Amino acid sequence: MKTKSIFQTFSSRLLILLLNFGIIIFSTNFWGAEGRGVIALVVADLAVIGFFTNIIVGSSISYFAAKLAPGEILTYAYIWAVVCGISLPLFMFFNAHSREYLPYLIILSVLIALFTANISLFLGQKKLERYNAYSAMQNILHFLVIGIMVLVFKWESVETYFKAQIFSYLVLVLIMFAIIWREIRFTRLKLSQSTVKKLFSYGWKTQLSAFLQFLNYRLSFYFLEIFRGVASVGVFSVSAAFSESVWTVSRSLALVLYSDVVNNADHHDSVAKTKFSVKLCFLATVLLLAVMLSIPTKIYMLIFGESFHEVKNVILVLSPGILMIAVSDIIGYYFAATHQLKILNIKSAVGLVVTVFCGIYAIPNWGLIGAGIVTSLSYSVSSLLLLWKFYQNATFKGSDLFFTQSEFQQLLDKLKQKLFKT
Repeated sequence: MKTKSIFQTFSSRLLILLLNFGIIIFSTNFWGAEGRGVIALVVADLAVIGFFTNIIVGSSISYFAAKLAPGEILTYAYIWAVVCGISLPLFMFFNAHSREYLPYLIILSVLIALFTANISLFLGQKKLERYNAYSAMQNILHFLVIGIMVLVFKWESVETYFKAQIFSYLVLVLIMFAIIWREIRFTRLKLSQSTVKKLFSYGWKTQLSAFLQFLNYRLSFYFLEIFRGVASVGVFSVSAAFSESVWTVSRSLALVLYSDVVNNADHHDSVAKTKFSVKLCFLATVLLLAVMLSIPTKIYMLIFGESFHEVKNVILVLSPGILMIAVSDIIGYYFAATHQLKILNIKSAVGLVVTVFCGIYAIPNWGLIGAGIVTSLSYSVSSLLLLWKFYQNATFKGSDLFFTQSEFQQLLDKLKQKLFKT
């Protein structure tokens, strides 16, 4: 696996992470737990819509970028993005927050889908520099614009968050359109049932798993809204976002691994790269979680506000599940790249069952801590299933989670070469 690709992807993800934290801190201090709760719920709605739009605009584009004509698959993706982005938000009208923010849901659904189609193409073409650059720029623009709107123009309502987000996506989508138009030949659209079938067949399988996994991640938000109110969603969303920030490492590695494995016919090489990524991810995640748990509660309250005093306790109960997901994300991308999608759906379905049946009891009775316990349990059970499946086809040893002394020294040498390269 290329050290340069890992370093660039991690750097981009780290920048995105820091910007997201800046936005979270800004929003908690300006709009409090309730305002943050509204933002978390609308973002969750956008994610639900995104799982349907991503059937065509997501991993299908990446997977078929080198196998089919880019102009043809992008055309289908753009049509799908607009149709689904406009129609799907209308089905979420039953939520009070969805009704209130419906125009933002529609506009953002379309823009995010178009943005995803373009960066998915870059990922499939192994243009990771572009993928990372545009992903980072979206967050940079969002951060800057929301600051200008609130601090300069004094637009202090929660809607400002979504207006800034619309601006950031719109600017980048237009720039990407201009670049792609120069590089890719778009022929007159002739509906190809074969191409559409391929895109849909691959896409719905990966997105079904992703959608079920999303419910594992965020179903607790909706349970908390029902049983404990919007403010509790705000506190839990901050706890989840902070603890899940450690996934920056695993998802950076996973993206590079996917890009390598999807174009690699050597099974043994793919397995070896996956095992190395698991080791690196396990070590980094344990260290990062240890740092988080060493931060005093008063510091969390100072950063996010007085109403967020339970953040550290929630992070504590989330930590085991966060570690398990970090490792299993690597395995999941391996299965996606090798087109072994059934196990991903089974894994996510098992986790969802745990979330639903345990959440119905734990969240009404134990509130935020209950939501954390249920989420962590769901993560752990589903991740163990995925790890078991991977090691059915690959020899497992305890060392697969830990670096040997020689491997660790090699890793340090590579990092030194990268950091001190002239």
